[in-house]
Amino acid sequence: MAFADFLGNPRIVQALRGALKSERVPHALLFTGPRGVGKFTLARMFAQAANCERLTDDFCGECATCQRIAQLADPVALMEQGLAERGESADAATVERMPLILQPHADVWAVVPDPVRLKTPVARPMLRIGQLRAVQRAAYFQPMGRRRVFILDGAETMRGDVANAFLKILEEPPGNATLILLAPSPYTLLSTILSRCMQFQFAPLPFADVEKILQERTDRKPAENKLAAALSEGSPGWAMEMDVEQTAQRRKDALRILERAAAGRDFSQLFAATAALAKDKDASFDEQIDIFYGLLSDLLEVTSRIEVPNLRNQPLARELQALGNSVDTAWVMRAIAGFDELHFGSRRNLNKQLGLDALAASLATSPRAGLPPRE
Repeated sequence: MAFADFLGNPRIVQALRGALKSERVPHALLFTGPRGVGKFTLARMFAQAANCERLTDDFCGECATCQRIAQLADPVALMEQGLAERGESADAATVERMPLILQPHADVWAVVPDPVRLKTPVARPMLRIGQLRAVQRAAYFQPMGRRRVFILDGAETMRGDVANAFLKILEEPPGNATLILLAPSPYTLLSTILSRCMQFQFAPLPFADVEKILQERTDRKPAENKLAAALSEGSPGWAMEMDVEQTAQRRKDALRILERAAAGRDFSQLFAATAALAKDKDASFDEQIDIFYGLLSDLLEVTSRIEVPNLRNQPLARELQALGNSVDTAWVMRAIAGFDELHFGSRRNLNKQLGLDALAASLATSPRAGLPPRE
């Protein structure tokens, strides 16, 4: 196991290896990109390479240090262990006093959004002040090996006050520690945090590469792997864990909502569809909104009349083309702005179903909605 086994984004791997080889490792890194593209995996590999007992710009995967850090390959098991030790009935004070820290090695910590409880997790896990204060204290300790590495997954879940408190460690960085922040987009973080991190944007993998990974690492049928690769939007990690049938159905249901909103009729069916979406307990509201963003991104390409559009939802290409013939780019931009507001409101206890209903109704009043297809 080594950096060579990491799939995709070779320039990022090369840059990290160069930093290790020259011993000019930044104190803060920011990995951004879609879910499942490999941000956490590469952060864990970096932690191994920074402390490997045999190599300086790579990791052997065989020494005791590499093997201990490799436990982060299955962070769920470590999370369950930490939550069990804290107890299912932990109150708010206990959660902060006993922060959830994944520590397979003395010099390597992984901090993940805290679900509070194992059996009944909170709806929106987040990084908490207790976790970040623990990191802040530990970052200044001398490492047992070469470098202390702190991986902060879900950095975008920090509340504003928590993020401001975290800034102190970035403003006064320790010389022998590296903090790696992981987030879907740099725009979800404070500008003051961005300015203090070296940023790396992870690109999605090509469809063929994702399909190849699935063929090698799953026991699915070829047709199912092909569909999973098409639905994964270039993220092999997500492709391996997804329920293919359920994911495909969610895309179809979301597209039906957009179609009915654009048509400007059948409001009873439209509102029934939004109600079903709002009541879906198997996917977070953020994940559901991401589905709409993916569809609307494809519609932008279709309505822009790109000769060969690069669709994220290729299995729905025919339906997207049909919808693109009945709306224009202005309608799509209006829909995106509406989902931006809905996403913002959902973080402030907006009623999700009412928000969806209002957005769908507003799209139905668009000047383009319901008009006959363009020639």
